[in-house]
Amino acid sequence: MLSGRARGNGMTRSWGRAGAEDAGGALDRYAYAYLAGGGRRVAESAVVALTEQGALSLRAGRLRPTGDGVPAAHAVEHAVIAACPRSTRVREVTEAVGRSQPVDDIARRLVRLGLLGGRRRRTTRAGRRLLAAAASEGALPGYVLHGPTALATGPIRHGLLGAHPVPDGLGRTLRRMGKALDDDHGSSAEAAPGGGHGCGGSSGGD
Repeated sequence: MLSGRARGNGMTRSWGRAGAEDAGGALDRYAYAYLAGGGRRVAESAVVALTEQGALSLRAGRLRPTGDGVPAAHAVEHAVIAACPRSTRVREVTEAVGRSQPVDDIARRLVRLGLLGGRRRRTTRAGRRLLAAAASEGALPGYVLHGPTALATGPIRHGLLGAHPVPDGLGRTLRRMGKALDDDHGSSAEAAPGGGHGCGGSSGGD
């Protein structure tokens, strides 16, 4: 079991920078996915893997098992399969898997390794170093590090990106901000010297 200190060959050393980098060699793609984007990225990565293997079909924003392809080999992949025994919306699957025990187990291990920290499980400096190294090596699929935007255009990319649209509340806020910017721009144009509409009205009154 990993702890703050590791013993081997009669010697004791701390899990500092070298320890975290050594641990990185044993991390799988789903551990890297968590470091890069949290539980949802883990779930999305498993959906992509299973769909590419032919075990799942993703059409019109819904996932369904095909009964074909390579059997799920990872606990997260088993969680994805269990979350869609029949045609199910992608968002329901990714949200359920993102909160599942296998994903929590990944997070806890990363915390023990010093790659995640704090209550909110943010990636630590050591974790960011591992991500940077993985990105430079190019050994991981792009969607693991960068999410669905790294996928080629097609039903998988479209289905995952469409599964988490901008929340209604945030959408309304963004629209109000845009309208306020437009209003400010219009007011500035009217007030500016020689600025079209405002000055035109004054000229007409002389």
